[in-house]
Amino acid sequence: MSITQPQPFRITVGEGEESREIAVEQRAGTGPGLFWLGGFRSDMMGSKAMALDALGAERGLMVTRFDYSGHGVSGGDFDHGTISRWLEEAEAVFAKTSGPQIIIGSSMGGWIALLLARRLLSRGTPAKGLVLIAPAPDMTHELMLPSFTPAEHDSLQNLGYIDQPSEYSDTPYRITRALIEDGKQHLLFGSVIETGCPVIILQGGQDPDVPPAHAIKLVTHMLHDPVTLTLIPDGDHRLSRDEDLVRLRDAVLRLVTP
Repeated sequence: MSITQPQPFRITVGEGEESREIAVEQRAGTGPGLFWLGGFRSDMMGSKAMALDALGAERGLMVTRFDYSGHGVSGGDFDHGTISRWLEEAEAVFAKTSGPQIIIGSSMGGWIALLLARRLLSRGTPAKGLVLIAPAPDMTHELMLPSFTPAEHDSLQNLGYIDQPSEYSDTPYRITRALIEDGKQHLLFGSVIETGCPVIILQGGQDPDVPPAHAIKLVTHMLHDPVTLTLIPDGDHRLSRDEDLVRLRDAVLRLVTP
């Protein structure tokens, strides 16, 4: 195991009132690097992110983790968060990597990973590979809006937000009208999704937040890239059990040395 430690630093994204400081931790190493994109309200110190960092330490791979604005130790207000904003931050942090990268995205991070991969492909520098854990592309319109009650729809329109209880936090999750409306700009379903690289999807069969049918729908949109979907029958949304982290590690290593 390498004795080196990941180096923390901060970058500024946006200008003027849109400016926010993004906290990053990057482990030096060789390629392909591992680039982590967390989920909605998660941070770069979670068990999956740290398992990737440990894998990087063991194999001498570069690992880059960061917190979106309003998450973890980054600056910015969570209530101002949108897919556009968090994607902009992901691109800015990605620019701090070097060499080929494997992008690993969890839940909402899976959506952002697909959007980032599409942009990289358009520039002629596709990702080395994608690992998507319970990916939630189009979550604003496919998963959130359909689940809102009439009272929540009223709150969204009249107050500009709703607060939903979460089993992952003692405080409710705030979902803003801005997040929902901005999500419309980034919808992927309805046309072919191109990444230009191999894609591995890990999906829990008992996921109450992103059902297996959502992962299957994603696969049907990926017509030109090699895709592997692994359904874990007893897996939940987080897929953070020891055996799940072993699956994550194995998936990443399949892309490191194909």
